[in-house]
Amino acid sequence: MGLRFETRESGSPWVDNVWTCTSSRVTTMTSVAGVRWGLVFWEQHGRAYASVTGPETRSGTAPVPEGATFTGIDFAVGTSLRVVPTAALVDGGIELPDTTARTFRLDGSRWETPGPDDAEALVDRLVRAGIVVRDPLVAAVLRGHRPSASGRTVERRFRAATGLTQGAVRQISRARTAAELLAGGDTAADVVAKLDYFDEPHLARALRSYVGRTARQLRSGAGGAIGLDLDQRRTS
Repeated sequence: MGLRFETRESGSPWVDNVWTCTSSRVTTMTSVAGVRWGLVFWEQHGRAYASVTGPETRSGTAPVPEGATFTGIDFAVGTSLRVVPTAALVDGGIELPDTTARTFRLDGSRWETPGPDDAEALVDRLVRAGIVVRDPLVAAVLRGHRPSASGRTVERRFRAATGLTQGAVRQISRARTAAELLAGGDTAADVVAKLDYFDEPHLARALRSYVGRTARQLRSGAGGAIGLDLDQRRTS
């Protein structure tokens, strides 16, 4: 038993993925570095909770509410909340007040709590209300465009929108992909070649910093509960 994740990719340009999770007989997990902020909704013992989660720059240990069910929305990199700078969420988050089983409060208004199938409908409403926003320059950079602004301006606006540097986003994203490949059966040598690490020690350092697992642990499924869907049960 432990954490059972199911993740699906989203067709919304504002959302990266939507996930669900149930916890059983586990009270802590290894948290994994991530580049996205999100909304998380969960119920435990008849009580409802909601929070805004931020990007995480390193792995660590996090508590898990036992016997809880979760629905999470991971927003696309470059999106942000109007009233909370993403930089203020890095390695932290905000628990939202006055949450019920049906509604939650965000940015001064009450919204219907989504299930995994209507997460994008909630996001569309938040976007139309101007609560979730996007910096067009950062969006262009993420699509591979080279804006006319100076490199310093681009980096400043990228960090303001994401809370991270462009280099940190690349490193964390690559380490998470490496973990998924290793859990799927790739060897460390395969991952080094596929993801352009210098060598296996370079990969090992990245996994230790950002994932909290060794390549051997990821390949064998050892190490206990982890905040990452490594079963690859993905739906479109």
